[in-house]
This record gives sequence, C-alpha cells and structure tokens, in this order.
Amino acid sequence: MRKLLARLRDDDGMTTAEYAVGTVAAVAFAAALLKVVSSDRVLAALSAVISRALG
Repeated sequence: MRKLLARLRDDDGMTTAEYAVGTVAAVAFAAALLKVVSSDRVLAALSAVISRALG
C-alpha cells in the first residue's frame, strides 16, 4: 500500500502537463485576439489610423 501511495504522490511528468496547459491557454488567447482583430470595427479603426499616418 505504501508503494502505491508513493507512486500516486510522485509528480513526474508535471512539467509536461504544465507546458500543455500553457500551450492550450496561449492558443485560446490567440484565437480570441484574432477574432477581435478581424472584427469590422477594429479593421475600420486600424484602416483609419494607417490612412491618417500615410496621408
């Protein structure tokens, strides 16, 4: 029983799991950012800023 408990408490592989969670969070953030940036209002605002800068 002690060996089983020691094995369950062992956290080998935690680093890999943490990287996986971080990667999923980064992808979710990138997807949300892409959705916001590709909206009509943001595109119009960016176009206006660029037009003012160049014109």
